[in-house]
Amino acid sequence: MDQAAKKQAVAAAAIEEIRGQFVSGAIIGVGTGSTANAFIDLLAQHKQHFDAAVASSKATADRLGGHGIRVLDLNDAGTLAVYVDGADEADPDLNLIKGGGGALTREKIVAAASERFVCIVDDSKCVGTLGAFPLPLEVLPMARELVMGALRDLGGAPQVRSGFTTDNGNLIIDTARLDLRDPPAAERQLNDLVGVVCNGLFALRPADALLVAGSSGVAHYVKNDQ
Repeated sequence: MDQAAKKQAVAAAAIEEIRGQFVSGAIIGVGTGSTANAFIDLLAQHKQHFDAAVASSKATADRLGGHGIRVLDLNDAGTLAVYVDGADEADPDLNLIKGGGGALTREKIVAAASERFVCIVDDSKCVGTLGAFPLPLEVLPMARELVMGALRDLGGAPQVRSGFTTDNGNLIIDTARLDLRDPPAAERQLNDLVGVVCNGLFALRPADALLVAGSSGVAHYVKNDQ
């Protein structure tokens, strides 16, 4: 099974995972990226069974709208029953690195507003310890050099993502070589850097369920305390 087929398989598994949310009046949070896009395309087949969606990016909103799915602003939607999104890395405790598509801040907001977060990945994204994928941070433009200096002081190797601006009008700084062995502590530390809007660690609010597509099918993992 190639990577495209794995994305299709895990997207289909996510539809089955959240089928209980397909009820009148339901609003579903939807993430950003290629795996989320595969989910959106399948979700459209069930659009008559839920009320609307909240998108984590303009690109996702456009794709949902293109399928005729009503898109709401989170401020109008309130608490969501479920949020479905991909990840760039996932560890055994369901901590994640996200932000490869640059939508990490809005993704984190929608995840925080959701009672349940279902993460969908292929097996290439599963790691023992986070950090092989450079951690994205959304940063205010005027704070670029200040934040890059602070990241170097932490042992990181930061690089501004060339030619990219977030939906919020900010920069992305991708940072390799950070010590992420304690993801919640690292997330708090990076949040405290002046000028950082958000970092791509999802550890203070990790996934509740992780669906992983591999060559033999889709595996299902949940948080140990559930």
